[in-house]
Amino acid sequence: MHTKITAEQIHKVYAHFKQNQEHPGKWPAENPVELILGAILVQNTTWTNVQKTLDNLRPITGFDAEKILALSTEELQELIRPSGFFKNKSKAIQSSLQWFQDQNWDFDAIATRYGRHLRNELLNLHGVGQETADVYLVFIFHQVHFVADAYARRLFGYLTGTEFKTYQDLRKVVEIPDDFTTQDAEDLHGYIDDYGKLHKNPEDFDQSFFGGFDL
Repeated sequence: MHTKITAEQIHKVYAHFKQNQEHPGKWPAENPVELILGAILVQNTTWTNVQKTLDNLRPITGFDAEKILALSTEELQELIRPSGFFKNKSKAIQSSLQWFQDQNWDFDAIATRYGRHLRNELLNLHGVGQETADVYLVFIFHQVHFVADAYARRLFGYLTGTEFKTYQDLRKVVEIPDDFTTQDAEDLHGYIDDYGKLHKNPEDFDQSFFGGFDL
């Protein structure tokens, strides 16, 4: 059983980032549709491939949900081919966009309707797993959640000496601070991902500002 990562420890890591890393990375999206696309497309691939796909979609759709949904499945698959798994990802894109479209993209109304069951509703959408659901919750619904992605699992694995093999392995032991704001949740994710892109193995961690850090 993994040791709990307390709210105090999350605060400590967050403060250390703010002291040592100039800016938190921002999710590269100009609107919720582009964010949804990125969150789905990045599954099992690199952001470089996602960027190629977004560059395909932008001039044709302007990241307008109606225009994307108006594409045939074959057209959409061809446009997103650079991101791989294009058949499954095309279904996932159509499923998420249609769900939001059916609810008029009214995020407050959606959150009110589903309340604490919202995450489960998102997980029912085709191709939306735990990480994608939490990204939606943090960056679309502006709720306070922890995104336990591969970068986070690597960082907290290093800090705790514990191997977090799955998303849920880390997510279930993280205690989110009660006083965390939605901006804190977004910024922590940004800090972790920017840091993770540069520090990929124990030697990188040891030589970084987290080397010798006492959690």
